[in-house]
Amino acid sequence: MKKFIIVGKGLAAHCLMHQFYRHNINFVCIGEASLSTSSKVAAGIWNPVVFKRMTASWMADVLVPSLESFYSDCEKRLNTTLIHSRQLIKPFTEDQEKVLWQKKAAAGLNAFLDTNIYDPQSEHHALIIKNQYGLVKQAGNLNINAFIDAGEEYFKANIITEVFDYTSLSIHPNHVSYKNIEAENILFCEGYLVKNNPYFKWIPLVPAKGETLIIRGLGLGLKDFIFNKDGFVMDLGNDHYKVGATYEWKELNDKTSTKGLKSLEDKIQRISQAPYQIVKQEAGVRPSSLDRRPIIGKHPKYPHLHIFNGLGAKGVMLAPFFTENFVHFYLQKTGLHPEVDVKRFYQLYEPSA
Repeated sequence: MKKFIIVGKGLAAHCLMHQFYRHNINFVCIGEASLSTSSKVAAGIWNPVVFKRMTASWMADVLVPSLESFYSDCEKRLNTTLIHSRQLIKPFTEDQEKVLWQKKAAAGLNAFLDTNIYDPQSEHHALIIKNQYGLVKQAGNLNINAFIDAGEEYFKANIITEVFDYTSLSIHPNHVSYKNIEAENILFCEGYLVKNNPYFKWIPLVPAKGETLIIRGLGLGLKDFIFNKDGFVMDLGNDHYKVGATYEWKELNDKTSTKGLKSLEDKIQRISQAPYQIVKQEAGVRPSSLDRRPIIGKHPKYPHLHIFNGLGAKGVMLAPFFTENFVHFYLQKTGLHPEVDVKRFYQLYEPSA
């Protein structure tokens, strides 16, 4: 009998597979990657600063060291390069932004904000930086596609590629069974498609569709930087760049749109006037939660059913710490972090569901 059935094949599911492997918890993972493309469309950026409020991102002082340790361990296991530490370039639009930046950099955000103020650099000549800019430290990106593709190969003996059939799930007093598989627990990591899950469709997600572009050209000189101005531009190598991202709360699907394309092209025009060619337009739906915190833990009625969802746009940053938190919770070494425990939404559950 397996300890866990994992349902889903995105970022959360793959992080859980690595955590289970590290803690000798046997599992099988079931899912069809084409059902939701949000993980493989995402740029995989982590940013420890919330620019709107000029504060540290929630738990950044814990999450950043956790992600660096976790993904470095995965790199060794998968024998591939996955993470790239980069500084974020944040242009200033007015002098008071610089004053606030320096004040924060000298105090509460000194771990994440460079205290220097920079003039536009010659290597960034194609970028539109009308004023000066600051740099965010301890930022970077995970190559999510490489992470998932390498994980699919490494854990292939544990993975079943199929659309999960809820009618084939049987819940028993001390375990669950799915077709011919028996397990002590089942863990759903389905992103926004949890809306189709008869056991967890009550969790309050606020999904947001996002579109990105991969473009060729510009010559921005951003190898070790990510440009952040009304979105982001990230160097992919060979003069290719990823540009994002849009937010759409009504049209929730993985299809690209002309509206999204126009929005992204407008972003590029505000960033650079250099010529470029579009290589690919992509779309996915982020599984954001109502209170912007992950939703993790046991079903209120069926203790062998679990949920791991709500990572939203910060999945790369959140997943390493909270997948480990879940494993420790399962092994009864510690409780779930109170701000992510699904218990906070138990009042929304209707027993007939």
